[in-house]
Amino acid sequence: MIPLSVLELVSVREGGTVGEALRAAASLARCAERHGYKRFWVAEHHAMEGIAGGATSVVLAHIGNATSTIRVGSGGIMLPNHNPFVIAEQFGTLDALFPGRVDLGLGRAPGAGPELQRALRKNLHQAAEYFPQDVADLRALLTGEPPTTIRATPGHGSNVEMWMLGSSLFGADLAAKLGMPYAFASHFAPDHLDAALALYRQRFQPSQWLERPYVMAAMTVFAAETDAEAELIASSQQQSFVRLRTGNPGKLPPPIANYRDSLPVQAQAMLAHIGQASAIGSPATVREAIGRFVERTGAHEIIASGAAYDADARENSLALTVEALNG
Repeated sequence: MIPLSVLELVSVREGGTVGEALRAAASLARCAERHGYKRFWVAEHHAMEGIAGGATSVVLAHIGNATSTIRVGSGGIMLPNHNPFVIAEQFGTLDALFPGRVDLGLGRAPGAGPELQRALRKNLHQAAEYFPQDVADLRALLTGEPPTTIRATPGHGSNVEMWMLGSSLFGADLAAKLGMPYAFASHFAPDHLDAALALYRQRFQPSQWLERPYVMAAMTVFAAETDAEAELIASSQQQSFVRLRTGNPGKLPPPIANYRDSLPVQAQAMLAHIGQASAIGSPATVREAIGRFVERTGAHEIIASGAAYDADARENSLALTVEALNG
């Protein structure tokens, strides 16, 4: 079976609280660990009412403390938002707490408007231009190799596994040049998937950390006993996506039966477009969809995303997905 991992947004549902979302994320991580998932990653988002993973390294400490074997990491840290030295200290601390279990996935997209830029006190678009150098500096801080002239404590000499994240050719090219494993955000940005993976493999330069290209691709995955039940569970995330794309984001709403059918044609097309990297349905449906996707991409690992209003339904989805691929 292809290795499976989990991408978690720490979604805050309507009628719920940030505390509940964080507790649900820890419970989901324990579920993933029980069922043999390889990694549990948390994505960094800011100033979004429905997502509680903004303080990503703090959330990862919470997740790491709730588990014992599964790898915990960022999917990802948006490095233009941060100082590389501070990230080295944070993830060095995580590695000291959870030795040999920590991943540091890095992204370039600033993903912030003027208000957030002022709050972070950074010109994020300018900072994004320095992303390649910041990645090199961060790796040097963790390994203690040049060009660093200062020792991050904690951080220096830590065993943090660094990943490049991307949804375009830029990240694929940089991951190849730096000899890093590459994770593609195909669950919400499938347009450049095939071209990015081809470029990464073609230009990959072996490093002391990675001898051969290694690809993890993200999919939206909802498994349930029937196709109809899975579609119902998935409708909460679909509502959130449509609201986000139409300028009306908020907390994760409860599911709606036959939600897709209620949408205008343009919104249906938008969901169908991102659905290129999805597996929603019964175990048999999910097994077939993941199999087709792996055959298409040649991915070494799949990371499953999917926010559900009912935490038990999300945990059941993780269990059924493993059963489906083992069947």
